[in-house]
Amino acid sequence: MVAARGAGGGVAAGAALARYADAFFEEGRQRFPAARDRLHGEVGGAALVDAAGVLAIFNAVVRIADATGIPLEEQKAAMSADFRGALGINDYPAAAGKVG
Repeated sequence: MVAARGAGGGVAAGAALARYADAFFEEGRQRFPAARDRLHGEVGGAALVDAAGVLAIFNAVVRIADATGIPLEEQKAAMSADFRGALGINDYPAAAGKVG
C-alpha cells in the first residue's frame, strides 16, 4: 500500500492519487468511492479521468502478463530484489513462480 506510507512522492495530489490506487486494488473496494471523490476534489474531472485511465491500463497489462505466465527476467529480478522485498511484492499471489 502506497498511501499507508504517507507517500505523496512530491507529486501534486500524490497522497490522494496513492489513496485512490490503493482503494481500487483493495478487496471489496469499500474505500474507493471516498478516495475517488477526494481525488476529484483535489484535481478536477479531467485529471480524475486521466488517473482512472492509468489505473485501468496498469491493471490490464499486469493481468495480461500474469495470465500468460511471463516470468520476471533474471536481470530485472536481481536489480529489483531489495525493493521487492521491502515493499512486500514477493508476497503478492501474482509473484508466485515468477522470481526464482
